[in-house]
Order: sequence, then C-alpha cells, then structure tokens
Amino acid sequence: MAEGSRSTEYMGLLPPETTGSLARLELIARGVVEGFISGRHKSPHKGFSVEFAEHRQYSPGDDLRNLDWRVYAKIDRFYIKEYIEETNLRATILLDASASMKYTGECAAKVDGKPLSKFEYARLLAAAMTYLLIRQQDAVVLVTFDSEVRRYIPARCRASQIRYVLEELHRTEPGGETAISGIFHDIAERVHRRGLVVIISDLFDSLDDIIKALHHFRYRRHDVIVLHIMAEEELTFPFSGFTHFRNLEVREHTLPIDPKTLRAHYLERVREFVDKLEVGCGQMRADYVPMTTKEGFDKALAGYLARRRSAR
Repeated sequence: MAEGSRSTEYMGLLPPETTGSLARLELIARGVVEGFISGRHKSPHKGFSVEFAEHRQYSPGDDLRNLDWRVYAKIDRFYIKEYIEETNLRATILLDASASMKYTGECAAKVDGKPLSKFEYARLLAAAMTYLLIRQQDAVVLVTFDSEVRRYIPARCRASQIRYVLEELHRTEPGGETAISGIFHDIAERVHRRGLVVIISDLFDSLDDIIKALHHFRYRRHDVIVLHIMAEEELTFPFSGFTHFRNLEVREHTLPIDPKTLRAHYLERVREFVDKLEVGCGQMRADYVPMTTKEGFDKALAGYLARRRSAR
C-alpha cells in the first residue's frame, strides 16, 4: 500500500501515529490455521502450492484475472477462483452494533476532544485489527450485527480490503436490540475454514447462551478472541442521587432509581458476569480480553497483542 494513500484509506478512523505503532506489532495466530504465510502461521497444507481451493462470488476490487469465465458462461454470475496459497489466515471480525453500544461514559478516552462511546471505541479496534491483519497478508471478514447480521463483507487479503472495511465502519451506526448467541451460531455455520474469530462487543445478552455459541466456534476449531468492551461507569456504578436510567435498546423505556440502594447488588452481578465469562472463555481456550473505554484503544490493543505474543 502506498504511503500517500493512507490518509484517505483510513478515513480518519486510524490516525497516523496509531498506524505507525501498530505496524510494529504482529498478530500471531495460535494453533493450526489454514493457509501459508512465510511460516508465521502453522498450516495443515504441506509445502507451497498453487492448487485450486474454492470459488467465491466476485466483489468490487477483486482481481479480474481470477474470474472464472466458465462459471460465468453457465450461471451468468461472476465468481473468483481462489488458490491455497492465497487463502492465508482468515480472520472474521464480529462487531456489535446494537443500541447498548451507544453508551458514552464521562470517563471515556477522547478523540479530538470528544469522549468515545463503546461503539466508537469498538469501531477503532475493528479498524486497527483489520489494518494489522491485512498488513501481514491475512484475509479479513467483517460482520456487523445487532439482532441480525447487518453487513457481511467477505474475506479478502488485498490492501483494498482496508478501504472497504473502513468505509463500512464509517457508515455503521449502533441501533437495534441485542441477539448475540443466534448471530454467533449463524456465523459459525458460514465460516467453514479454520481461522481466527475476533468478537468486539459488550456482550449484553444471556451469558449461558453466549458461552454455548462461543463453543460453536471452538467446535469448528477457530482461534477465538473476545474483546469485551465496557464503559468505566458500567464497571464501577459511580452514580449518586436519584437518577433516571434509560434503556438504550427499548425506546422510551426509563427507570427512576436511587443508585445507592442498588450499587452493592449491581456490582456483585457485574463481577459475577465478568468472572463467569472469563472462566467460560478460559475453559474453551479462547482469549478473554476485558477492555474499558477509559483506556486508549491503541494502548489496550498493543498491551493485549504483546501478552499474546509472549504467551506463545
């Protein structure tokens, strides 16, 4: 990718100082993944091959030289031929765009002087992960969801994929209720090749159902990373005085509450939720990464990647 094109391709989501620091990091996929990329990812395929792997539907930006004209002649649709050497690691990024992600705490990290909502924070993480993965020649899938899959951008490992992903991230606004487990089961059935699944969400849904859905990814032998995004206020409940709490996922649903009467019970429930999620991920050998919007997203991501690399 040409250096001069970065400012337009990142569309303001990733400032130059962030891409510069991320460029020195490397995401190493644990376990066996399908593909070949200079020995960085273990592959079940022996040697370097140009053997045909599969077809996939054409998307804007694909190399026209790989169009299968025989398929086009039969079904009047454009399909791309992929080869084993081109598949590399496939990373599926699932970004929660439900209404609960709108929440912006007063303690949140700021960009251009404005505190980040959970969704804005998650969107930056998704952009950074895409940049990292494409830079090391891995293919990236982006899935945005709330109560259903809102957008599914298929896997590509070309530099142009960064632009496609960031354009979609730029357009996406959080809204709708949460239905996490059903989405995860759906995506687990769609993604057939073993690879990396990165989940970026506040995970506000039935925890037992979420853990079962995460097991579905592990059953498919994917390497799973759970980036659990919460605002500092959701973790500490610092509110005082009689307050009206608004349900972001149900319009005009508010509850008048005295925070002092609920603080102890609320904090206990939050600890139970986080602890159970961490234990569940640990038992299935998925990476659980708690993140708070209070900490800069680039610092939080760099810290996690450093820990992941040292754990190899």
